[in-house]
Amino acid sequence: MWKMQWAALPLTLAAGMVLAGCGTPGAPQPPSLNLPEPVADLAASRAGSQVTLTWIMPKRNTDKLLLKGNERVLVCRREGEGGCNAAGELLLAPGAAGAFTETLPAALSAGAPRPLSYFVELPNRNGRSAGLSNAASVLAGVAPEPVAGLDAVERKQGVFLRWLPAAGQESSAQFVRLHRKLLTPPAAKPHAGLLAPQPEPVTENLLVEAGAHANRALDQNVRLGQSYEYRAQRVVRVQVNGQALELAGPLSAPARVAVLDTFPPETPTSLAAVATVGEDGSETAIDLSWQPVTDANLAGYIVYRREGDAAWQRISPAGPLLPPAFHDLQVQPGHTYHYAVSALAQNGHESARSVETEETVPNP
Repeated sequence: MWKMQWAALPLTLAAGMVLAGCGTPGAPQPPSLNLPEPVADLAASRAGSQVTLTWIMPKRNTDKLLLKGNERVLVCRREGEGGCNAAGELLLAPGAAGAFTETLPAALSAGAPRPLSYFVELPNRNGRSAGLSNAASVLAGVAPEPVAGLDAVERKQGVFLRWLPAAGQESSAQFVRLHRKLLTPPAAKPHAGLLAPQPEPVTENLLVEAGAHANRALDQNVRLGQSYEYRAQRVVRVQVNGQALELAGPLSAPARVAVLDTFPPETPTSLAAVATVGEDGSETAIDLSWQPVTDANLAGYIVYRREGDAAWQRISPAGPLLPPAFHDLQVQPGHTYHYAVSALAQNGHESARSVETEETVPNP
């Protein structure tokens, strides 16, 4: 009797062990809290009294599961070490580009420049979140005054810009930012090749530091045949904990200018004349030379001559001269000739005549 009970025991235990290994469920998993991942790319900018935030919404929650439906976004701001005060609320889809703009309260638009940090938070339906986003900082305080009287005029060296000086004293931390926009649409198919010009950027910024000439600038990086629009704003830059923060004033009214090829080349200089007579007197001439003109649109030169008080006459060929030199064979011994040279652009515009020089052909 006892032997039979002991013999059956191992089989019963073994069967129990097999059943336990196959049918017992694993450790229970906690339910997902469905907390959206925090925003990590929040950026902020201020112009006048307007602050604009931008960011990209997360697509997943902290459990790496895809978010479904619009997410609630809370925006808050913090001045100094204080609490984060509510600034706004909106709903955005996962993965969407987020944007938020607010007008600063009067208290934050007054006083000296000081740091102001913004955050966004994404709470779930239960009001819980995975934390605030990264901080995006701007400067609170009085914004610089608007730029008035902006004017743009084409000059031979580029576009000359000027505006009225600030009514108050401009600090060394203040400068003017010029926003340039290309109004002429770029070519649909730019020229190919290694030497082809690079396409011009549609927008570009220029900085004018504070100082004696803080109300003027020359934009030399323009191209003939293009039209541009300029706007200006005063900007204060302050270092806060090693980070450069900017406080920008409002943008000025636009100033537009068309850059046309209407200017003549530079006037030639250093004109010299030397008379030559052959040994047998058979060839008498006056050799002219001058300093080359370096204008990019130069087509060549025109040579003028006169005797005494007579009118100037063109003595060079109908087409412009390419080298900065001329050999005048139409001279006579014993006569004195006056010479002047001008430069001709490819658009047909002619420079003023150079300072004249004279030379007398000796008698053989």
